[in-house]
Amino acid sequence: MNLSEKKGVEGYEVGPFYDEFFSEDGEPRPAARVLIEKLQSMSGEELAAKQKAAELSFLNMGITFTVASEGGTERIFPFDIIPRILEEREWRTLERGLKQRIYALNLFIDDIYHEQRILKDKVIPSEIVLSGKSYLPDCMGLNPPQGIWCHVTGTDLVRDKDGCVYVLEDNLRCPSGVSYVIENRRVMKRTFPEVFENGRVLPVDDYAAKLLEMLQCISPNQDRTCSIAVLTPGVYNSAYFEHSFLAQQMGVQLVEGSDLVVQDGFVLMRTTRGLKRVDVIYRRIDDTFLDPRVFRKDSMLGVPGLMDVYRAGRVALANAPGTGIADDKVVYKFVPDMIRYYLGEDAVIANVPTYLCCDERERAHVIENMEKLVVKSANEAGGYGMLIGPASTAAERAEFKKKILKNPRNFLAQPTLSLSRVPTMIDGRFEGRHVDLRPYILYGRDIFVMPGGLTRVALKKGSLVVNSSQGGGSKDTWVVTRRP
Repeated sequence: MNLSEKKGVEGYEVGPFYDEFFSEDGEPRPAARVLIEKLQSMSGEELAAKQKAAELSFLNMGITFTVASEGGTERIFPFDIIPRILEEREWRTLERGLKQRIYALNLFIDDIYHEQRILKDKVIPSEIVLSGKSYLPDCMGLNPPQGIWCHVTGTDLVRDKDGCVYVLEDNLRCPSGVSYVIENRRVMKRTFPEVFENGRVLPVDDYAAKLLEMLQCISPNQDRTCSIAVLTPGVYNSAYFEHSFLAQQMGVQLVEGSDLVVQDGFVLMRTTRGLKRVDVIYRRIDDTFLDPRVFRKDSMLGVPGLMDVYRAGRVALANAPGTGIADDKVVYKFVPDMIRYYLGEDAVIANVPTYLCCDERERAHVIENMEKLVVKSANEAGGYGMLIGPASTAAERAEFKKKILKNPRNFLAQPTLSLSRVPTMIDGRFEGRHVDLRPYILYGRDIFVMPGGLTRVALKKGSLVVNSSQGGGSKDTWVVTRRP
């Protein structure tokens, strides 16, 4: 069975990469078989019409992101109607590994801002953690509700040519993209309604309800209905659509820093009926902008005095301030060590091999092999601050060498992975494009992992950069159950 058998659809080549739909000999993978049969029953014109209808839905719903490098230009989030498919059996293993990882990372953050046992026992070099840009000494001694720091996490997973899944990085500060998961699914249900009728695809529609439940459970006031707000930097933020979407889905207020004030030891929200107490803030601004009295003095996004209320236990923040230290791409290398140290277990999902430029021997290896490696900055995001060695020029590598030698702590390198591919509609034909996967994890009374997550796809041919700001798009992710 091959996609090229049907008229109107150009031949699809599996290529030298792991293909999420087909085995090396071109046979459909079991989880994808039903969809492949559906695609083969359709002409190229039908598929193109469905793709156009999906794009029109995104336009009508205003599903956009803002490109800061283009002066705040808003774009429709690129979307491809061919989903990424995972078998439920594999997904359950990934789910178990993600829960394990988040649990250990939470213990690590709590330890760092209290006894720092993992540093004293030399499991992680102290200088690595304490010199981190996201390590905040002002958070020492904080005790978030129920000891939970990382309430919302987006962990990036990749599959290499060996078929194995690896953790590429952890995002614990303000991970974005979950709104696109929910909207992607809504569009796909209209595009392929017959596929969803048999209930073989695990749902993602309950994420907002799960998020609300988690925020309610960390409220410092359990004696009455708690007041929750989503704190956004404002309309010019690239993820503003998501902030407003989640607030609307949860039925809570969307606020900016200027809408909040600290008074009489509480955080209050300005409303048309006067000031109203806020119990929980789902903040979508970085740690250092939260309170100009404690962190950045020039912040116009936060709330003066917020940290005093937080320390007093009169407001909850998700995620807790200080979680960024576990978001550091250099600290990432030591997560398997954290899991062994705190849990006495091996990591269920392995890390990608990583070389730290602050280590003299590893730095020499990076500089000598830069054309083969991906070099990253420790705290950049969105595909910025990164060098993809095989696609780089000699001048670019020379420039990165200068950056590394100037600030070794800020750089790390990893092998260039042969990311798995998924068939993608490109100009009316199927072509393989590289993908990654960002599942979303909520930590409240227990740990919940959304089934699947955001599959990001590098729409440029041969590109390994999946970020929307760098020309990437998204696909729906189906976790498919086996049914008799």
